[in-house]
Amino acid sequence: MMKVIAEVKKQGNESGAALVRRFTKRVQGTKALMRVRAGRYFSRKLSKLKTKNRALVTMEKRKVYDRLKKLGKIAEKTGNEGRR
Repeated sequence: MMKVIAEVKKQGNESGAALVRRFTKRVQGTKALMRVRAGRYFSRKLSKLKTKNRALVTMEKRKVYDRLKKLGKIAEKTGNEGRR
């Protein structure tokens, strides 16, 4: 990560609020907050191996479900279940 330096010094009779306001403007000018917020919710893609394994697990579960459904151990959905 890149280091950003935003330094301000009090000028003569300047109030604390004005100093903080000037500092805030300086930080905004460096665009450091934009970079941090942009990476905040970044998530990497799954690797090919993980994607493949997930697909294999899903296929296996589907096969088991279809077999149980065919044997009559799982009731078929009619579409009206859960409605009031």
